[in-house]
Amino acid sequence: MTRMNSGAKPFLAILFSIALLSSCFQGGGSSLTPNSSGSQAGERSPGAALNADRQPIALTFVRETTDLDHLLKQFPGETLEDNRWTRIYEQELGIRIKYDWTAKGDQYRQKLGISLATGNIPDVVRVDSQQLRELSNAGLIQDLSEVYAEYASPFTKQVLSQEGSGPFEAAKIDGKLAGIPETSSSIEGAQYVWVRTDWLDTLGLQPPRTMEELLAISKAFTEDDPDRNGMKDTHGLAITNYIWDPVAGLMGFMAGYGAYPRLWLKDDSGRLVFGGIQPEVKAALRTLQEMYRSGQIDGEFAMKDGAKVKNDTANGKIGIVYGEQWSSFWLGLSRERNPKADWQAYPIVGIAGLTPQVPLPFSTNQYLAVRKGYAHPEAIVKLINLHLEKNWGATAEYETYYSTPYPAWQLSPVTPFPPKKNLEAYLQLAEARRTGNKSVLRDEAKAIQKNIDLYLAGGPDKETGWGWERTYGPSGAFAILDQYERNGRLLYENFVGGPTKTMIEKQSILNNLLYDTYINIILGNPIADFDRFVEEWRRLGGDKITAEVNEWYIGRGRNLKE
Repeated sequence: MTRMNSGAKPFLAILFSIALLSSCFQGGGSSLTPNSSGSQAGERSPGAALNADRQPIALTFVRETTDLDHLLKQFPGETLEDNRWTRIYEQELGIRIKYDWTAKGDQYRQKLGISLATGNIPDVVRVDSQQLRELSNAGLIQDLSEVYAEYASPFTKQVLSQEGSGPFEAAKIDGKLAGIPETSSSIEGAQYVWVRTDWLDTLGLQPPRTMEELLAISKAFTEDDPDRNGMKDTHGLAITNYIWDPVAGLMGFMAGYGAYPRLWLKDDSGRLVFGGIQPEVKAALRTLQEMYRSGQIDGEFAMKDGAKVKNDTANGKIGIVYGEQWSSFWLGLSRERNPKADWQAYPIVGIAGLTPQVPLPFSTNQYLAVRKGYAHPEAIVKLINLHLEKNWGATAEYETYYSTPYPAWQLSPVTPFPPKKNLEAYLQLAEARRTGNKSVLRDEAKAIQKNIDLYLAGGPDKETGWGWERTYGPSGAFAILDQYERNGRLLYENFVGGPTKTMIEKQSILNNLLYDTYINIILGNPIADFDRFVEEWRRLGGDKITAEVNEWYIGRGRNLKE
């Protein structure tokens, strides 16, 4: 998923909202005053600046601020350019943060586009992979290879390598590091099948172990009146009109047929092929078409976005949702409207004889590039060092810089994080449950445990902790993820290079062709349309892209570390 497309925008918005929700729900810390930010006198964090006792250097950014106005209200006395993060960056590193301009939403994207096109960029600019290549080709940014090698702390290098070497490979152009990747977490994209267990109990059904059993449950949820209201008004499977949504999308369902339409895969010869045109997809689409025809999928799904499907689910109309670990919070609304509604995550299931792999599209798609001619390119690496250190390192001050419980980390212009931090928090929680020793719990795990305890206590605030228990509890989503990883079921993306020449020219056309074909087949078009789509995809640029992807793979991709 190195390429951004229009369909990804709702996905990013959802991820941001969940990140904010996550921090707001993390308890355990008192709200600290702005003056409490920063280390004690005489202390230095690892990687502190060489120029901390000299005149501060300026480092300029631009920034999208859609949700920051609300956030800043939680931190009286702090502003975008004068807050706990900008202060510690200046105090410890001698780096003064400035913003050339800020804007919201579409206005930000328009201004950034103009800025990039005219070459009028700040000292550090956050861009996607295509923009990174354009800036590099125009000679507007610096090679950061030596800067990162020299100035990144050992802890930074360890954290930013948790996704393997793919993110840094994606940031390289002509062998040079064109930007520091803002490594995201592919493993957080693992899919689970969430099922209404109160409906299972009502109908005397067991949790699904195979796709055949899941389809039987879907049929029963549709036809056997699981809510006992005497009406045929329920559906088995939730789907949104953006079929790759992280919740109520189809990636996990299709994996049950050995279909991975968002990944580049190795074929039997060791060559990379695009999963979206493989014959396994056809089998999955045929089943989805049958489910739609029989009412197991909402007849209006193609007109409903995630918010509408969430509302239908909350209103008790749907009983099966494929989704990521945070789906528990998405599903929590159903419990607000019906306290008897209960949901549980289960591993994704496959057709008879198949244990499906769990698809993990490459998730790093943002990079921090440094303007050509800026005299202190090491400054961005030092910010990354300190941000990671103060949130997760040996001198971390979690309740000041990460969650107060408001998400203080968002005040920083750079927000790197350990891609496996949530899985690591689960492992601490599992260890504490196994041994009874809660001293193993560190900052984030402690906050999560307090929310789980609220649910287990059964008091008036218990619903605050329901989602946390369903995600981090002993049979929650992360318990399943732990088993996915231990059993080798995680299927990582094989192509993590930047967009190829033909991708830049043709990818949006091919994405739209794929999307329209899949949707129309589900809605009833002949299944033979899939074969025509494959031919058209190859003719319109797919074959060229495949050749370019394999040229990259032969040259660099085979040597990547996972």
